[in-house]
Amino acid sequence: MTGFTLLQTRVGCVNGQLGPGRAFPAAGRVSWHDAAVDRILLPAPVGFVLGGGGSLGAMQVGMLRALADRGIAPDLVTGTSVGSVNGSLVALDPEHAADRLAVMWAGMTRARVFPGGPLAQLRTLRRERTYLFPNTGLVEVLAEGLGGATDFAELTLPFGTVAVDAVTGLPVLMTSGDLVPAILASAAIPGIYPPVRREDKVLYDGGVLANVPIRQALAMGAKSLVVLDCTFPGHLPEVPGTLAETLLFWATLGMRNQAVLEADLAAGAVPVVYLPGAPVQAVTPLDFGHTAELIESSYLASREFLTGLEIAGPGLYGAPAGPVATSISTSAAERAESNGS
Repeated sequence: MTGFTLLQTRVGCVNGQLGPGRAFPAAGRVSWHDAAVDRILLPAPVGFVLGGGGSLGAMQVGMLRALADRGIAPDLVTGTSVGSVNGSLVALDPEHAADRLAVMWAGMTRARVFPGGPLAQLRTLRRERTYLFPNTGLVEVLAEGLGGATDFAELTLPFGTVAVDAVTGLPVLMTSGDLVPAILASAAIPGIYPPVRREDKVLYDGGVLANVPIRQALAMGAKSLVVLDCTFPGHLPEVPGTLAETLLFWATLGMRNQAVLEADLAAGAVPVVYLPGAPVQAVTPLDFGHTAELIESSYLASREFLTGLEIAGPGLYGAPAGPVATSISTSAAERAESNGS
């Protein structure tokens, strides 16, 4: 069964590259639906793409469980922001990632992720710092979740985490070296967490430019993509009614448009399975009080979406909602029909 993307022994990664004697499954494999075992097979290497979204990242636990139910497993992983946190555990232990992440998310609270009360935040501002919270809580979460892994070379699968270089204004894909600082950089929300200095770069949250790192997964060699977008991808945000909602609305719209455009571009060359996520709920990326609900609802929605899904070559299977989503869905459908004829 060489080349199948099932839950088997996985390839390893040394400094972002495949280690000695290891190789990706054969690229360009024909994909099909294995009805006998209810598994969906995709061209290898299969890239799991985990997007950012703060506390909404809990959805990715449910998505991973639904994917495992259908025998869909990654050969490589990319992540941005909270998707980088979750993705690192997927790359570390792909077979048990959902269970490990469920434990991690059970202990995730706002107080832990954003430590310090209002007085501490005021003191931070008076010190003329550029952020409100230290990233110490996130460091603790990563230390527990990664079980002591500190370098990309210790992961089971190739893993890429995306940040933005404040000097050049360009996205940076990190695939080797110190693991935890790279993840902290990818999750360094501007104004919330401190930037991370890595080599000669000053790095912030990758969500500004690549919240759903599709292009980066292709650059790492993926021949098919499974997108785990945790920003309610099937729905546009509602018209804002408050200042906070207005700021979130425009940030979400910009990130969504990036995901929509990149998904369609990628779908011209490879199959892109874009999971629906959880049904829309009144939950913000800073609200950690709905973890169990997000996991369960995203699992059910993803399981329903994957039921009966058949891959007929390159195309967009599922689609995020966005300003250009209608035309994109049409073009993807036309490609799928053409590939099936």
